[in-house]
Amino acid sequence: MTSHRIAATALTLCASALISLQVSAQQQSRDTSKTPVHLPTIDVTSHRANAPVQALPEVRGAEVFAGKKTEVVRLDSLTVNTAGDVTRQVLGRVPGANLSESQSSGFPSNGIGFRGLNPVQSVEMNVRQDGVNIVADLYGYPETYYTPPAEALDRVELVRGSSSLQFGPQFGGTVDYVLRDGTPDTRPTFSFNQSAASFDTYTSYLSVDGGNGKWTYFGYAQRRGQQGWRPNSDLDQVSAAARLRYQFTPRVSFGLEYSLLRNRIHMPGGLDNSEFNAASDQSFRSRNWLASPWNVLAATMDARLTPNTTLTSTTSYMFSQRNLVWRNQDGGAAAPDDTDPNTLTFPPREVERESFNNVTEEMRLRTNYSLFGLSQTLATGVRGFAGLLHRQEGGTGTTGSDFDMTLVSPYTTDVKFGTANVAAFAENVIRLSDRLSVTPGARIEYLHSTAQGYTDTTFMPEAHDRTFVLGGIGAQLHTTSTTDAYANVTQAYRPIEYSYLTPFASSARIDPHLKDASGYNADLGWRGSLGSAVTFDLGLFYLNYRNRIGLVSGVDSNGVTYVERTNVATSVHKGAETYVELRPLSLLGAPTAWGTVGVWDALGYTDARYVNGPFAGNAVEYAPRVINRLGVTYALGRLTNSLQWSSTSRQFTDANNTVASYDANVGVIPEYRLLDWSARWRLNARTSLSAGVNNIANINYFTMRTTEYPGPGIIPGIGRSLYLTFTVER
Repeated sequence: MTSHRIAATALTLCASALISLQVSAQQQSRDTSKTPVHLPTIDVTSHRANAPVQALPEVRGAEVFAGKKTEVVRLDSLTVNTAGDVTRQVLGRVPGANLSESQSSGFPSNGIGFRGLNPVQSVEMNVRQDGVNIVADLYGYPETYYTPPAEALDRVELVRGSSSLQFGPQFGGTVDYVLRDGTPDTRPTFSFNQSAASFDTYTSYLSVDGGNGKWTYFGYAQRRGQQGWRPNSDLDQVSAAARLRYQFTPRVSFGLEYSLLRNRIHMPGGLDNSEFNAASDQSFRSRNWLASPWNVLAATMDARLTPNTTLTSTTSYMFSQRNLVWRNQDGGAAAPDDTDPNTLTFPPREVERESFNNVTEEMRLRTNYSLFGLSQTLATGVRGFAGLLHRQEGGTGTTGSDFDMTLVSPYTTDVKFGTANVAAFAENVIRLSDRLSVTPGARIEYLHSTAQGYTDTTFMPEAHDRTFVLGGIGAQLHTTSTTDAYANVTQAYRPIEYSYLTPFASSARIDPHLKDASGYNADLGWRGSLGSAVTFDLGLFYLNYRNRIGLVSGVDSNGVTYVERTNVATSVHKGAETYVELRPLSLLGAPTAWGTVGVWDALGYTDARYVNGPFAGNAVEYAPRVINRLGVTYALGRLTNSLQWSSTSRQFTDANNTVASYDANVGVIPEYRLLDWSARWRLNARTSLSAGVNNIANINYFTMRTTEYPGPGIIPGIGRSLYLTFTVER
């Protein structure tokens, strides 16, 4: 039942009660045996209740979203390939989402970027699961190796750059993968999915949820295996999570959640330009392997201290690893695995290990108070973080071809990086009227970084302390009962990462004089719905990025081609992000027997350029000018079909805007267009079949070039693939 229906029912009951009181006052002395009259319930259905894409509320728990650009993508409202985690479908309705598709080539997680920011491993996003950071190290190494499978998700929540005050400093904003949950006082509900797909791919998924008394629970496990579209791209992976909540009192609850990932990934390596053009599904590396065991443990507390005050606490511990054995980047993408003609054996591989141990505490307090005769909301919070990254690389491994981390000779690099972070923020929703609110806010961050150990180059361990003060202000106007105008300007920064100091498995040089990057995001938009036929979010953005860190290519004095990571210059990113969904049959008043049709378009337009320095006027790396996804969904009875067309314009990978190079690590990523189809047929109330085809036209494309693993070189996208999923719910 929607909130509108509840409200209408309540009004009806109140009216009934008043009438009954008046009647009973007049008739009490004459007749006390009259049977009560039950008025019919009035159903008011909200057309936005099941919309696939919605905005977050102004206030939720101890979090404030008033005046911010937000999206909530509800997975149960989509017909997409969740078993294959096809990101361009799962996030297809989010305008401007630039995706690096690397999941089948060695990176466990596809990356996301917005507004001309680097999408690889989502390094410029604040990535969370159920509100908990799941990246390797938010401040020193913010790469994403674990994301929960789409089959386990209830929704994906996104807050663009204005999230930096509440959640952290990242320019790209926050993405939160929210798992499904149990319902109080319900018997256990089981869901089982079995999927088969092209390239000997299978996925088995099982989940259970429910509640008993004060306890609710949810748990899932997924097993995935594949031989892969390319040779040497087989995969074996298990991911799982379990959550338990306890309602201690009506106002206080506690929760405990544990998530894990176990995998063994065979990496086929990158390609150079000629190899990709000849056959994008080939591989010349058979000895590259990665394993990234991931563990995230979180404890939560939610307390409603008073009717107007809410306190939340989230304590998390992330203990994970990344283990790599490979034929490294020597020789570039064109160098295949060859045996030594003298020994008739392969050369030794390189062994590299990393371990991550992070403890985070986030505490938030939200209180409501009265001002100007209206209710106001103040949200405050503190964050404490302590992280240790242990990096070991350059060790000599075996001459074998299987996954073997045996170390034959010592590591040439063995460094421990430590980070301590303390941050505090405050945001105040000031309601000037029933329709208009203004939300100023501020955040202060203190970082203490340490490093100790040795490398194969000159390395001076030192402590580094920095303090950042960020400010922002937003506004929101209820233009009608179903539409809002929003605006926001918020500062952000990006600290120097550990990987810049000692690059892990990379062929890029590092500028020893790197600086922290800083800048701000601005948003202006209008969103909501028009009747029951149109849902929309029309927005403009402006991003200023000072001391942007990127790649520069060149030739040194010895005639050697190089790629260097450095502070390139200041870049300015501006453009539009629009989402429009139209339900034409509803607009025409067609009978329900015709079914339902939804047509939607998610468009991101970005003009991102350097405005000073030697590359002034050049396009920023990984900043396609146009990302457009257009889809149509038709549902009739038990059958739902969805067709999606995706188009991403060309993008550069270095500040030089190199179009073609002998070095496959840099160069243009050509424009690509893809077509995906998915369908779901509900056999009965408990079982269903899903099927589809991804990349229907079998287009050769790629989304990234890399100077490191899983390359170096071009990482191709996957060709045409089919899938079939059988689902049982009990």
